[in-house]
Amino acid sequence: MAAVERIVVQATLQDKQAFAEKARRLDLPLSELMRRGAFAYQADESEAELAALADAAKSAADKAGAAIDDALDFIAASNRRIAAMEAQAAHPAPRKAA
Repeated sequence: MAAVERIVVQATLQDKQAFAEKARRLDLPLSELMRRGAFAYQADESEAELAALADAAKSAADKAGAAIDDALDFIAASNRRIAAMEAQAAHPAPRKAA
Protein backbone atom coordinates (compact mmCIF):
# COMPACT_ATOMS: atom_id res chain seq x y z
CA MET A 1 0.00 0.00 0.00
CA ALA A 2 1.28 3.46 -0.91
CA ALA A 3 2.06 5.94 1.81
CA VAL A 4 -0.80 8.31 2.55
CA GLU A 5 -0.16 12.02 2.92
CA ARG A 6 -2.49 14.59 4.44
CA ILE A 7 -3.48 17.78 2.61
CA VAL A 8 -5.23 20.50 4.59
CA VAL A 9 -7.83 22.47 2.67
CA GLN A 10 -9.28 25.58 4.23
CA ALA A 11 -12.98 26.23 3.60
CA THR A 12 -15.78 28.22 5.11
CA LEU A 13 -18.21 26.42 7.39
CA GLN A 14 -20.87 26.65 4.66
CA ASP A 15 -18.52 25.15 2.04
CA LYS A 16 -17.48 22.35 4.38
CA GLN A 17 -21.11 21.52 5.08
CA ALA A 18 -21.91 21.54 1.35
CA PHE A 19 -18.95 19.25 0.61
CA ALA A 20 -19.98 16.88 3.38
CA GLU A 21 -23.59 16.79 2.16
CA LYS A 22 -22.49 16.09 -1.40
CA ALA A 23 -20.19 13.29 -0.21
CA ARG A 24 -23.07 11.81 1.81
CA ARG A 25 -25.42 11.93 -1.20
CA LEU A 26 -22.79 10.21 -3.37
CA ASP A 27 -22.00 7.72 -0.61
CA LEU A 28 -18.32 8.69 -0.67
CA PRO A 29 -15.90 9.64 2.05
CA LEU A 30 -15.28 13.38 1.98
CA SER A 31 -11.60 12.80 1.17
CA GLU A 32 -12.56 10.73 -1.91
CA LEU A 33 -14.94 13.45 -3.10
CA MET A 34 -12.18 16.04 -2.77
CA ARG A 35 -9.66 13.80 -4.59
CA ARG A 36 -12.07 13.19 -7.46
CA GLY A 37 -12.86 16.88 -7.69
CA ALA A 38 -9.21 17.83 -7.79
CA PHE A 39 -8.42 15.25 -10.48
CA ALA A 40 -11.47 16.22 -12.54
CA TYR A 41 -10.53 19.91 -12.57
CA GLN A 42 -9.26 20.96 -15.99
CA ALA A 43 -7.64 24.39 -16.03
CA ASP A 44 -7.20 24.18 -19.81
CA GLU A 45 -10.98 24.23 -20.28
CA SER A 46 -11.28 27.36 -18.16
CA GLU A 47 -8.44 29.02 -20.01
CA ALA A 48 -9.99 28.13 -23.37
CA GLU A 49 -13.34 29.52 -22.23
CA LEU A 50 -11.68 32.72 -21.02
CA ALA A 51 -9.79 33.05 -24.31
CA ALA A 52 -13.04 32.62 -26.26
CA LEU A 53 -14.70 35.21 -24.05
CA ALA A 54 -11.80 37.61 -24.58
CA ASP A 55 -12.02 37.09 -28.36
CA ALA A 56 -15.76 37.77 -28.29
CA ALA A 57 -15.22 40.92 -26.20
CA LYS A 58 -12.55 42.17 -28.62
CA SER A 59 -14.82 41.50 -31.59
CA ALA A 60 -17.69 43.35 -29.90
CA ALA A 61 -15.38 46.27 -29.06
CA ASP A 62 -14.12 46.40 -32.66
CA LYS A 63 -17.72 46.44 -33.98
CA ALA A 64 -18.69 49.12 -31.47
CA GLY A 65 -15.67 51.21 -32.46
CA ALA A 66 -16.58 50.91 -36.15
CA ALA A 67 -20.19 51.88 -35.38
CA ILE A 68 -18.99 54.93 -33.44
CA ASP A 69 -16.70 55.92 -36.34
CA ASP A 70 -19.62 55.58 -38.78
CA ALA A 71 -21.84 57.68 -36.51
CA LEU A 72 -19.18 60.38 -36.19
CA ASP A 73 -18.74 60.47 -40.00
CA PHE A 74 -22.53 60.79 -40.41
CA ILE A 75 -22.66 63.60 -37.83
CA ALA A 76 -19.78 65.45 -39.51
CA ALA A 77 -21.51 65.22 -42.92
CA SER A 78 -24.78 66.36 -41.33
CA ASN A 79 -23.02 69.32 -39.71
CA ARG A 80 -21.55 70.29 -43.09
CA ARG A 81 -25.01 70.18 -44.71
CA ILE A 82 -26.48 72.27 -41.89
CA ALA A 83 -23.67 74.81 -42.17
CA ALA A 84 -24.25 75.07 -45.93
CA MET A 85 -28.00 75.57 -45.42
CA GLU A 86 -27.37 78.20 -42.74
CA ALA A 87 -24.88 80.02 -44.99
CA GLN A 88 -27.39 79.96 -47.83
CA ALA A 89 -30.14 81.25 -45.54
CA ALA A 90 -27.90 84.07 -44.26
CA HIS A 91 -27.00 85.17 -47.83
CA PRO A 92 -29.90 84.25 -50.05
CA ALA A 93 -29.34 84.47 -53.80
CA PRO A 94 -31.00 87.50 -55.35
CA ARG A 95 -34.33 86.73 -56.97
CA LYS A 96 -34.72 87.35 -60.65
CA ALA A 97 -37.61 89.51 -61.68
CA ALA A 98 -40.21 87.73 -63.65
